[in-house]
Amino acid sequence: MKFIHQPLFLLILIFVSLSAKGQEVIKIAHQEGDMTPIVRKAIEELTSKQVIIVFEKGTYSFFPDYALEHYSAVTNHGNGLKRVIFRMTDFDSIEIEGNGAEFIFHGQIAPFQFENCASIKVNNLTIDWDIPFSFQGEVIKVNEKEGWRDIKPYSNGFSWELKNGRVFFPNIDGFSFDYLGSTLAFDKENKRVAHGAWDMSSNPRYVEELDNGNLRFHESLKHYPPVGSILHSKGDKAHNRYAPAFQIKESQNIYFKGITIHHALGMGFLFERSENIVIAKSGIYVREGSDRVVSTIADATHFANCKGDILIENCQFMHMLDDGTNVHGTYVEVDKVLDENTIRVALMHFEQTGFKFAEEGDQVWFIQNPDPTRGAVNTVAKVKYINEKFSLLTFKNTIPNDLKKGDIVENKTWNPVFTMRGCTIKDHRARNVIVKTPEKIIIENNDFSSMMSSILLRGETFFWYESGAVNDVVIRNNNFKYCAYSGSPHAVLTVTPRLAKSFDNTILYDSNIVFEFNSIENFDAALIWADRVDGLTIRKNTIKRTTDAKALYPDRAQFELINCRNVVIEKNSYEGMQVKSLEADEASRATLKMKKNKGFQKPTKK
Repeated sequence: MKFIHQPLFLLILIFVSLSAKGQEVIKIAHQEGDMTPIVRKAIEELTSKQVIIVFEKGTYSFFPDYALEHYSAVTNHGNGLKRVIFRMTDFDSIEIEGNGAEFIFHGQIAPFQFENCASIKVNNLTIDWDIPFSFQGEVIKVNEKEGWRDIKPYSNGFSWELKNGRVFFPNIDGFSFDYLGSTLAFDKENKRVAHGAWDMSSNPRYVEELDNGNLRFHESLKHYPPVGSILHSKGDKAHNRYAPAFQIKESQNIYFKGITIHHALGMGFLFERSENIVIAKSGIYVREGSDRVVSTIADATHFANCKGDILIENCQFMHMLDDGTNVHGTYVEVDKVLDENTIRVALMHFEQTGFKFAEEGDQVWFIQNPDPTRGAVNTVAKVKYINEKFSLLTFKNTIPNDLKKGDIVENKTWNPVFTMRGCTIKDHRARNVIVKTPEKIIIENNDFSSMMSSILLRGETFFWYESGAVNDVVIRNNNFKYCAYSGSPHAVLTVTPRLAKSFDNTILYDSNIVFEFNSIENFDAALIWADRVDGLTIRKNTIKRTTDAKALYPDRAQFELINCRNVVIEKNSYEGMQVKSLEADEASRATLKMKKNKGFQKPTKK
């Protein structure tokens, strides 16, 4: 038995025992006050590489003052010195049993970092922040001619300050965003993005407080939020993704069950170069009864260069400010060919710097402009890191003699099989699912509602540099209801690469996609938009056009095909207002089979 002193002169009992399997078991009893130094000390005193940490049920508070400082490269977030509560590295097995405990964090904290662990299990735990890193207010009045909007700010449970005509938030422990930054309107009643809303970056000329306590933001906008909506801001892009709730790097055999995340200063779950992952019966959403409209500041789940099997099952993801899940590899760009075996490569997005693209023994594909398809395969013999952006890759075999600056390299070894089933994803910004892996993808028996495309298949050699092309996709038995309600145009399913201008946009990219036995109920026309796909089967889906929301793009076709081959659209049924069923170019029509569909307008020949 150990007695650990903490700054508030409170004592906690930590029981240490050894299980029959030789695991070190740490039992932490509940108490009030800052738990950070207690947990830190318990972790620092671990002697075994097989550990179970068990929390008594209760609500625990964590503050950053006495947290471990660790410089962290966090993909799709901001790199830097992070205050970490649970930093777990180099374990043969690590298990955290929450027993229904709630962890409430304060300020800039990275709650969990797991790195180089052979087995990870986390169960029955709720995560939240006492004060979210958000500014939120109700739109009371808008004057587009004069360029201002009146906002009734939320104060209870939120933190902000008006100073010198600017709103600073969250104004916690010396940190604030000095302008609103990324801002989006939400429907107050449904706590989802407002119908037809557009993303915007807000930086008012000045803000004034009115006699009634409301704030008038003087700023001309291209798209004004509707009166009665909730306007939410999360600050500037350079600082508004501090850390995910859970960051897992270079680990294997990972299992999360019964995890609830009400808020995080970035993503919910982030996995980097990890293998065999399960997230089961977990949720991300704002707490019931809360005035908040946003849970996590970014994606619910995100997987970068993982492999093995990924399974997300029976989960509920809501109210995030980005995707339900994003599964992808990472493209690097050839910066210089140094010799016949060595190249210098660059990570191209500012939130990818520091990411480990490859290591010795990994196989890679070379992708050479202007052809975006995967080319020669080679094996990495040596990696030398120059800095967070540049690395030298030396290969076992000679590289292509015409490889040049601007060509792309993709990691072949680190790609996962992905399965999502039995999940509900809705009432959040962006897409329900983005998947980019050449391995098997199954998305089945889910309920989806999306601001943008519900499912997006999009490799990118531009901006995000997220690989890669899909080869084997089954999307079946899902319910799609109220999708693509963003102000910008989207479809329920969108398959389109985003490639640099140097690539040939007529060459096929994705292949072998099946969309079957799904139910779609939607207010707008567009169902599927496919670009540069070889092999797309759309069959036995039930589609109903609803009138519960205003159509945003009523003149779009239900199926839009660009430079596609071998598309089959058959045995689907449609009910509702007649709209154009097909928009397809000559290349797509050449191999298109469209037959035995019911209720659709007969497509024209052009």
